[in-house]
Amino acid sequence: MLTIRLPAELENRLNILAATTKRPKSFYVREALERSLADMEDVYLAEAALERFRASGEKAIPLEELERRLGLDD
Repeated sequence: MLTIRLPAELENRLNILAATTKRPKSFYVREALERSLADMEDVYLAEAALERFRASGEKAIPLEELERRLGLDD
């Protein structure tokens, strides 16, 4: 169970959509989360990984060097 507070305008839009389509508001909230959660995970998990990398002090490998090491510089 999850309870959220929405700004009045957003709640009004959700109410209108639900009433017009005869679907519950939870359907649209779940749909919105499913569509955007993967993108948000990508962004926030990548940011966290970058912060861990920066904090580690490990040296980055330039792309050109990595390509050379992997034999992709042809």
